[in-house]
Amino acid sequence: MKKKLKGFYFILLSFIICLLQLPFAFGKKTRYHNETFFHPLKTVSKYTDSVARISSFRSIYDSLNLEISGLSKQAYEMAQSGFKKMKNQGRLVNDTILSIVDFSQPSDKKRLYVLDLKNYKILYNTLVAHGKKSGKLWAASFSNRPSSYKSSIGFYVTGHPYEGTNGYSLKLDGLEKGFNNNAARRAIVLHGAGYVCDSYIAEQGYIGRSEGCPAVPVQFAKDIINTIKDGSCLFIYHSNKVYRQHSAILKG
Repeated sequence: MKKKLKGFYFILLSFIICLLQLPFAFGKKTRYHNETFFHPLKTVSKYTDSVARISSFRSIYDSLNLEISGLSKQAYEMAQSGFKKMKNQGRLVNDTILSIVDFSQPSDKKRLYVLDLKNYKILYNTLVAHGKKSGKLWAASFSNRPSSYKSSIGFYVTGHPYEGTNGYSLKLDGLEKGFNNNAARRAIVLHGAGYVCDSYIAEQGYIGRSEGCPAVPVQFAKDIINTIKDGSCLFIYHSNKVYRQHSAILKG
């Protein structure tokens, strides 16, 4: 009888001890749950957000092998920086197209790049002329003055196409005071030109030069114009120290 009572008391005591341990067990579980499952998710969320903030422009530069195509990385980074600012300021109607003229390359290279930022595509990569007073093979001197016959670097917003003395052409609105804001006054437009071709390079060693306009091959002119017209960003780049230091769009 005593053995049975001892057994009963032992079971009862064990049961009571188990009841007393339950709050601690649940407390540990709750703590484990909070620390193990919620906090890491917050960390993952922060990591995801930071990754999302990394500009898709960089992946475009790499995925499209723009370096192999000859586009300067500095030209690209400056272009995307200005593009973002122009977009944030509401200056761009068409914010899926970015056009870059890389005048750090000689004129016998395909230094115009028209990029589709939405679909990750190079739409055009072709020759483009600089002004006759900017240099021969290399563009080295730039101006915003009328009748200078020099190219003007900096950021532009594309305007409307029209039929002019150079055929189907595209108006350009220069946004940077002191660098290209006289574009309309100087009649700086994008147009096709017969001297922008491989045969001219074979004969002269460089393509023909314009009066300051970014002229492109005649066979591509209309398609390029229709692609970039009406409010897209065009950036004419050169590693010009004065421009880099004083560009209102790049600063800040």
